[in-house]
Formats: sequence, structure tokens, C-alpha cells
Amino acid sequence: MGRPLVTVACNEETSAADLLGRWLVRGADTVWQDGPVTRAVRSGAMLYLDEVAEAREDVMVVLHPLSDHRRTLFLDRTGETLPAADGFMLVASYNPGYRQALKELKPSTRQRFVTLPFSWPPPAVEEEIVATEAQVDRAVAHKLVVLAGRIRAVEELAVAETVSTRLLVTAARLMAHGMPPRRACAVGIVQAMGDDAATSAALQDLADLAF
Repeated sequence: MGRPLVTVACNEETSAADLLGRWLVRGADTVWQDGPVTRAVRSGAMLYLDEVAEAREDVMVVLHPLSDHRRTLFLDRTGETLPAADGFMLVASYNPGYRQALKELKPSTRQRFVTLPFSWPPPAVEEEIVATEAQVDRAVAHKLVVLAGRIRAVEELAVAETVSTRLLVTAARLMAHGMPPRRACAVGIVQAMGDDAATSAALQDLADLAF
């Protein structure tokens, strides 16, 4: 799109000060240093907040005037009111709590965005992703995607999140480097999904059937 990109990986420790900036002591002076959000607003960059739902509540308060009709950032520590420069775009992503009570966005925040839901890619597309990213035969990718479909269809599994395409790529890469398929599924998928012994045994049974 021909714009600079500013990316922030949010977590439970991400605060408004981390995003906006802070006063720093340099020698005998105190100087203000812009944070990533402030830099993006000033320059008209594309700002991408990854896993925004993980951030602290004060971050959401900062984002509200940026993500509605005001398109303005308020810096209370400097007394500035910054209108977003031309070209500024705010993009945020997060994993919804579809299995357990994971963090969700407040309705007042979510409703400020144009929302694009993403589900699992169609099997043929997911096979292509796994085969390309891991550099494995399409037949191996097909078996992994079939395995993922079986795991995702089991609602009773005691796991926080089901198997992701990322885990399939990890297992495929291990196979590409010579690890036996069942062992690759064990360490790349099964053990990465949780520590419950019964759940791991059930997942391994599915992997053994696939390979």
C-alpha cells in the first residue's frame, strides 16, 4: 500500500505509556520520546496491534478516540492533541475465546472497527500452506490437514485452543528433516496442545490413525 508499517505485539503488560511514549532523562535534560502509536499517528503510517485484546484496559481508552470519527490521539503527559495524519490506518487482531473464557474485546471497542472474521482456510488451501511453508509433499500435507479436521471436530477435548495451521507446519517441518511422522505429530502437535494425559493420548491416537 506504499505506507510505513508500525507493528505492536500486545500482551497483558502492554500499557498506554508503552504505546504513547514517556519522558526520559538524557544527561541534564528531560525529553519526550514518542511511542509506536504516536509515531504512527504523526507520520500517517499503518498501525497494526497484534493480540489487542491482551492489552491492559487503559490501552483501550487511548484507542477509542483514534478509532472513531475523531481520529485523534490525546497525549495527556505532553498536553498535545494530535489529529491523525493523512493515510493513518488502525488495524487490530486477536483470537476470540471460542473454546474457553479467553479475553474478548469490549463491545464499545469492537464496534469502532470494520470487522473481518477469519476461520480455518478450506482444506485445499490449508494443504497448500503446509506444503509450501514446510517444503513437504502434498500427500503429507493432506494427511496433516485431515488430522486437523478430526481434532477440530471433537468438542470434548480439554484444550484451550484447538490445532492451528501453525502446528501443522511445525510437524511437517520436523518430518521434512527426517523425524518419523508419528513422533513429529507427538512433539509438534499433541504435546504443544496441553498437558492433560487423557487428552494427549486421544490426540496421539488420532495422529497414529492418520500416519
